Amino acid sequence: MPGNLPATDLNSESAYGITSRPKSKAYLSMPPNTDGKLPGLLSQTGAYQETTTAAPAPALIPYDLIAPFWSDHAIKSRWVSVPDNQRIKFAPTGEWNFPPGTVFVKTFTLATNELNPTALRRLETRLLVCDDSGSVYGVTYKWRADNRDADLLASNLTETILIQTATGMRTQLWYYPSREDCITCHTPLAGYVLGVRTRQLNRELTYPSGVTDNELHTWSRLGLFDTNLTRAEIKNLPRLARLDDPARSLPDRARSYLDANCANCHRPGGTVANFDARFDTPLAQQNLVGGRVLIDQRIDGARVIAPNDRWRSILYLRASTTEAFKMPPLGRNTVDEPGMALLRQWIASLPGPPVLPPPEISPPGGKFDKPVTVILKNEPGSTIRYTLDGTVPTTSDFLYAKPIQLMGPAILRAKAFKPGCTKSITTQEIYLVGG
Repeated sequence: MPGNLPATDLNSESAYGITSRPKSKAYLSMPPNTDGKLPGLLSQTGAYQETTTAAPAPALIPYDLIAPFWSDHAIKSRWVSVPDNQRIKFAPTGEWNFPPGTVFVKTFTLATNELNPTALRRLETRLLVCDDSGSVYGVTYKWRADNRDADLLASNLTETILIQTATGMRTQLWYYPSREDCITCHTPLAGYVLGVRTRQLNRELTYPSGVTDNELHTWSRLGLFDTNLTRAEIKNLPRLARLDDPARSLPDRARSYLDANCANCHRPGGTVANFDARFDTPLAQQNLVGGRVLIDQRIDGARVIAPNDRWRSILYLRASTTEAFKMPPLGRNTVDEPGMALLRQWIASLPGPPVLPPPEISPPGGKFDKPVTVILKNEPGSTIRYTLDGTVPTTSDFLYAKPIQLMGPAILRAKAFKPGCTKSITTQEIYLVGG
């Protein structure tokens, strides 16, 4: 296959407006491995022809993903540079193999004013370099306040960012990853490069003229693959589903979300867990629904996904929190509310008996100088049992009938029961009352 397909094979709207494969030097201006000198400024990497306007270098080809990884509300712009006369080893399923010298560039931008969507702040640009040993290394460049350039970070960094809202200001933490963080996720098992694979790029593109093309077909016509892909072949290749795609089934959308956010680690031979989050694996073989867990978070009957029971679904519990046991453990400081709504909807659609939610306890636990009155609530027709010594409530423990007066320290645990329903999980609050 020639290095550049002739322009007659590509109409003017193909390949993002590129009529032929752009020339690209291996590694751009990055070293072949981390033993080399890393550019201190983003403008020195060869990734941008002009940093102030964020104009990418001509060697970079833009791309996007069907189901992107959640990154704390950030807008991500993605490009790739594949060295001249080199090809990506294409695979219809699983991971692709990228030639040494391939460089991926991803810039993160955050909206800082909820009332003005044009108020955007450039945060960072990450480069992932396919090195000369067949592995990868990653680096992070933090943008300066004036957007003139970005500086190489030697280690990780957490920054507090102010966000204007309709009612005032809120803060959001942003985590800039270290080089060690990069290789924590970009592992050999995951194929080093995350996201850029058949099921993520098998999507339709519409150009300004109205011409449409498939992104995989575009890459093929640019000569990026070691094989030619026809439209007929692409039509039968796997494709993830957007979170909000009404044309795709609820299970497809939920499993696509898990593929993008969990499958890099949760796969055979990966992190210590019993389930496989890859979309390529049939649902019946993923050990997701009803799958046993290794860490149950002290929840009775816990499963990876418990049918019709989000409270016993450990995957949902860990994905919907920002506590220390959150998943994924890196790359986010906020909860993806649309993603969690999708998972709740999918879990609720799985056949299973009705389940009681855990009782509501108010006020929440804490320190109190004087006796405190605690109120428990649950759905009509249910009964609530509680303990004050931290033990798990059973049907033999205190029956809640009126507000509880706490005169001293207590670990209040409560559970709801109702005929015909699965009992709730235990909920808990700790009260430090008095001196």
